[in-house]
Amino acid sequence: MAVAVPAERLALLAEELGRYAGAVRFIDMTQAGRNPGRIIPGVLRAFADAQPPGRVRIIGEPIWPGRTATECPACAQHEALINAAFHGRPVPALCPHDAARLEATVLADALATHPHVIDGGRQRASAAYSPDDVVTRCNQPMEPPSGAATAHFSAPELPAVRHFAVQRARELGLGGGRLEDVALAVAELTTNSVVHGGGSGTLRVWGQQRQVVCEVRDRGRLVDLRWPGGAPRGGRGRARVAAGESARRPGAAAHRSVCPAARPARWG
Repeated sequence: MAVAVPAERLALLAEELGRYAGAVRFIDMTQAGRNPGRIIPGVLRAFADAQPPGRVRIIGEPIWPGRTATECPACAQHEALINAAFHGRPVPALCPHDAARLEATVLADALATHPHVIDGGRQRASAAYSPDDVVTRCNQPMEPPSGAATAHFSAPELPAVRHFAVQRARELGLGGGRLEDVALAVAELTTNSVVHGGGSGTLRVWGQQRQVVCEVRDRGRLVDLRWPGGAPRGGRGRARVAAGESARRPGAAAHRSVCPAARPARWG
């Protein structure tokens, strides 16, 4: 059994389980699941696939108070895809939600992404269950603010546009290894736009809720949200971005990476 919840809950659960705690793998979801796009391949499937044949149980809390408005749609997509990711496998999963502190829209998404709900100790079928609708609704690019730093690029501008993104991220408060993350993410996404998205694209960078958002738009379209384990050679750029950054929201002709700022992001 695996329990992936925010760190402050792990100690409480271990204490309550007592001598049985040794049979449970405890995972800090705020670290392992910082990027919602990594939770299925890097947390849930990674644990389930490593277990011997038999029944696997998972408790996972992907959305907690403090998740940003940028991250929540990616979390909803994650929850909508869990049943598809484990189709045909006996892997019961329980997803706790803090009903007292989460926004009403987040709780509404929970009803739409879970076929059964436990409320007040009673289990019932969710009449609102509609995971495909959630994926469609959340898989849309957000509109960047009017002050977003913008750079257009084609193949010759790839090094310059990467430098442009890193410089703007530094101005917004990122530092150290997070700047390396920005450089990698932007390099992968802009190269993907040149190779697979029509030969050119547009990069926008802005600060939002203590985060730095980098968005690349091109004329291509990402239609498959699954982890590309069978991608052809040279086709894992978006997978690397999804594995490394804190949130990834693919949409129609747009790819976005989000990095937490080392200090509050600045605008202007």
